[in-house]
Amino acid sequence: MATKKFTRKEIAEHNSRSDAVFIIDNEVYDVTKFLDDHPGGHEVLIGVAGKDATESFEDIGHSLDAKELMKKFLIGELVDEDKTNVKKRNINWSAADTDATDTPAESTSFTSSWKFPVLLGIIMTILYTYLFG
Repeated sequence: MATKKFTRKEIAEHNSRSDAVFIIDNEVYDVTKFLDDHPGGHEVLIGVAGKDATESFEDIGHSLDAKELMKKFLIGELVDEDKTNVKKRNINWSAADTDATDTPAESTSFTSSWKFPVLLGIIMTILYTYLFG
């Protein structure tokens, strides 16, 4: 079955409680039937209905369960002309499935590892003992 294609103009027309459709990462979701079940309230979804909700969705930090649940509301994708360049999320969304290229180089540096706070604690203890002990 071919994926249904939508334009941004078509999506913009679906912005009400009775017809709530939005875009996340160039994919189109119809969440009309989910409005009353959304943990954040229906107002949140209606607020982004008819729009690109990618940034809002990512900013919230949804759980893996929420990301899995949204699959059943997928109804299509944007036409190629309306697509934006977004980094495609890993559809598996499993915590164990991470890509080494997603990890910033500085996350492995000395200051972001456990060694720095431990060393700092030892130095502060010695300094405190020397000054006040």
